[in-house]
Amino acid sequence: MSEPSRRAVGPRVTVIVARARNGVIGRANDMPWRIPEEMRHFRTATMGHALIVGRRTFESIGRALPGRRMIVVSRTPGWQAPGCERAGSLTEAIALAAVPGPAGIATDEVFVAGGASLYAQAMPLADRLLVTEIDLTPEGDAHFQAPDPAEWRLAASEDRMAADGTRFSIQDWRRS
Repeated sequence: MSEPSRRAVGPRVTVIVARARNGVIGRANDMPWRIPEEMRHFRTATMGHALIVGRRTFESIGRALPGRRMIVVSRTPGWQAPGCERAGSLTEAIALAAVPGPAGIATDEVFVAGGASLYAQAMPLADRLLVTEIDLTPEGDAHFQAPDPAEWRLAASEDRMAADGTRFSIQDWRRS
């Protein structure tokens, strides 16, 4: 943690993202694929934790996800949505996630789940990346770069295939 932008204390920050081979993560504020098996991985990984998303990402989801503490980053002070908490910045959201909230929600790890701007802010703070590499090359307007091996080491990787034949790999990266 020698970088000046790294947090001194707080929960482990895990970025969770699904990206195509070409780095695309979204198109018109939506995911350019529907892979139920990948969505189950997302649900399993984030269940019982705080989930930080940007306002536009939250609006694309449309609701608070059950079994998680939803923290939405929005610069609009009065923004509200049922089942969500608002934070004015990513660092405020991480600090909020460290404070006990709803029963059964862990405070030792927080997941950042998009969009692209929030991912960019989270990368210098992240301790872990859960990256699903989707074997597709869709068009898109939001991207996520592959982890840099100079900063990240691959701790685990599991290849899977969706029922529709789409191949994907779930990768667990740790900061070097």
